[in-house]
Amino acid sequence: MRKSHPVRRAVLAGAATVSGIVLLLSLKPASDPGSASAAGGAAPPVAAQSPQGGRGAGAGTVTGDAADTQYGPVQVRLTVNGGKITGAEAVRAPRGGQSDQVTADAVPKLNRAAVAAGSADIDAVSGATYTSAGYKQSLQSALDKVAEAAGSDGQGAGAGAGGGGGRGTRTLTGSVAQTQYGPVQVRVTVSGGRITGAEAVRAPEGGQSDQVTADAVPKLNRAAVAAGSADIDAVSGATYTSAGYKQSLQSALDQAGG
Repeated sequence: MRKSHPVRRAVLAGAATVSGIVLLLSLKPASDPGSASAAGGAAPPVAAQSPQGGRGAGAGTVTGDAADTQYGPVQVRLTVNGGKITGAEAVRAPRGGQSDQVTADAVPKLNRAAVAAGSADIDAVSGATYTSAGYKQSLQSALDKVAEAAGSDGQGAGAGAGGGGGRGTRTLTGSVAQTQYGPVQVRVTVSGGRITGAEAVRAPEGGQSDQVTADAVPKLNRAAVAAGSADIDAVSGATYTSAGYKQSLQSALDQAGG
């Protein structure tokens, strides 16, 4: 029996060594990336941060609704950064025949005007009345989407600028005012209780009315923003359009409580 003791000691020592290794492996932390993934602890995405810490707004593109015109649809896409227009392009515009030349001449001018103005309050391009009107309509649609996104992002952040009760930026469309030469309808952008933008989404068209509208409406838009009310002067040579504009403008302001 004494000769078997060394063998028994060897067996017991081997068993102890194996048990010790198993115990160490069970206690080793899974610190490498592969172990973390296997355990269901996926690493956070690298590009999860929003640019400039802008509450998720940052830079992005917004496409307005397509606006149908007599010569084809117009649709505008904006690049917005920090709430400002940094780029504009027409992703759809009239094509074919003479429209190709009109589009090639007018759209770059409208793009530059949109960036410079930062709003849809831009002048129509001479010789491209319908394209200009469609561009402005789609541009305003894109701006409305930007404002809606900013408004929903800013909810719960306290009162808006100027103590506006947290109402933020809103777009309000007045009722249609019928005139001798056709309907006029005005849309305003209101922020903090102040008019920050105005445009005529409907105005007299056809014949001489095209020229009158192209000349008068931008002036009326600027006057509405400057006055902050419907108490604006009529544009010379556009008495009926001016009267209809003021009527629809007042209707929009009534909705704002102003």
